[in-house]
Amino acid sequence: MVKVSAKLLAICLSLACILSSCGTPTPIVLVVTATSLPPTDAPITEAVPTLAPIPVAMAGPQSGDKIKWVDNSLLVYVPPAEFVMGNDGFDAPIHNVTLDGFWIQQTEVTNRMYAQCVTLGSCLPPTQEIGGPVYSNPEYANHPVVGVTWDQAGAYCAWALGRLPTEAEWEKSARGLSANTYPWGNDVPACDILNFGNCSGRTSEVDAFANGASFYGLYDMAGNVFEWVSDWYDQAYYQNAPQANPTGPESAQYRVIRSSSYESDPDQAASAIRHFGAPNYHSRDLGFRCVVPKPQPMAPYCQLSAFIPSGALVSNGCELPQTNVAGNYCSATESLVTVDLPAGAIYDSGSKLNCTEAVVDGQRRLTCAGPSNTQEETNTITVCNPTCSNSPAVTGAGPTCDPGYALDPNTGMCNYAPISAQVTVAGCPAGYLLADRGGQQTCVIGQDANGQCPLGLYYDTLAGACVPPNGNTLAPYGLDNPTLALQNYAGCATGYSFNDTFQCCQATTNNAYPGCAPGATFNPDLGACSPGEIKLSGPGCVSLDVTTFKCAEPKDVCTHIPTETRCIHNAYACRWNEAAGQCQMK
Repeated sequence: MVKVSAKLLAICLSLACILSSCGTPTPIVLVVTATSLPPTDAPITEAVPTLAPIPVAMAGPQSGDKIKWVDNSLLVYVPPAEFVMGNDGFDAPIHNVTLDGFWIQQTEVTNRMYAQCVTLGSCLPPTQEIGGPVYSNPEYANHPVVGVTWDQAGAYCAWALGRLPTEAEWEKSARGLSANTYPWGNDVPACDILNFGNCSGRTSEVDAFANGASFYGLYDMAGNVFEWVSDWYDQAYYQNAPQANPTGPESAQYRVIRSSSYESDPDQAASAIRHFGAPNYHSRDLGFRCVVPKPQPMAPYCQLSAFIPSGALVSNGCELPQTNVAGNYCSATESLVTVDLPAGAIYDSGSKLNCTEAVVDGQRRLTCAGPSNTQEETNTITVCNPTCSNSPAVTGAGPTCDPGYALDPNTGMCNYAPISAQVTVAGCPAGYLLADRGGQQTCVIGQDANGQCPLGLYYDTLAGACVPPNGNTLAPYGLDNPTLALQNYAGCATGYSFNDTFQCCQATTNNAYPGCAPGATFNPDLGACSPGEIKLSGPGCVSLDVTTFKCAEPKDVCTHIPTETRCIHNAYACRWNEAAGQCQMK
């Protein structure tokens, strides 16, 4: 066992003290564990001496920039600005608020994300709610976690090195700078832009309603599930709140709840509406998302799951059809599911689903009735590119890794494998960019196959590389420089220790490395995370799991839609009655 010298330990402790005063949301301790054993089966290679990187100018984070974070979520940057808060409701008078910049999760925290925290012992399991998704069922891994109290939500955010958003941060993220009534603007709610009014009757995947995204690109800021925020609730607080960075009353009986849920009526979908609940309250339609005010450069994980890039090509060069589940709903007592199909694609819905095809608002759409209206059931629809071979062989869409990682063919995992920043005769490896730093050609960290930077970094257009948002371009993510790693990384999340030999965060229990990102599903055939619900099933084919529900008396989600255009856009559940001039349920 290699021993850490007293001098090195003193340096690390001093750095930890310095970093703790730099605006991190929760205390972060750099735990240095010296070990002679590698975190994976990858061979040990002697580090190649590298030249110290030269600081470069940075543009800084811009509105909507994204960072991959420690729980595999995406943080979205909301820049400092004044915005209009409130809607002149009895507890929400209109007033101007100014906020500092902050980073907020693009999606609600999912069951998969929450499970990582539970596995590490930093979070308590959620309550299994009657009528809610089964937390441990992998079919609901991308659904928002529900059944959590305010304290449980706060504990998760603290583990993720953040906190719950303030009420003001949440509303600005939802409404933007134009005082929008809803996250997507001012058009009335409809089943194609949010999960509400029992359009589906249950939670949906956290990235299922991209058309209803907010000004900053956040999903489900209306519908799906309500969300805890950090503030105590006071009906009169807005009247006396500070104009800059309000954080709510010092104490009260209830905590604020924002957003709306899959059970909410249309008149409850507006972003400025306030709700509240006791801190120990939990329900089947209440979840949360987190804010990280000032992300610090976190050390990379020693292992990550491989992934299939979006729009991957199969081995014979055939393009995969772009398809998705558009909606699940009940019409009278009939359970229906809709699937959007690309032009020219062929499909097989199996023997249990009764499907019809139509073109709706220019989109080719398949509407399928479930085999039973008395119980929930999941079936598979396979969609294929007809120009591809009918060979039954598994596709050759290759798993790939983030820059800084190497795919281990024995385990299918991505092992952290930093490179020398020095340019070789072959240039820079895939995922790295050739940059000029003070007249010196060097390799800098770039984006992955999906156009995203590695953990804790965003792409800075002026720097021309992926960099941390704290202004320090020296963080050596993906570059082999142990000295800079010790000097610049803020540490690891709880449950991981920093391995100074391999310059990465090693799981201390249960091998609990992050799984697939929100919106991706693990494909056991390929040993990698596959985009969305899509499963590769053969050359040029994808398979979608479609769920039809047990239907009760449906809630009318159509009559409030005022225009024929919007009604037609929701034609899978609604129809336009020309004589009555009204949108009606089918």
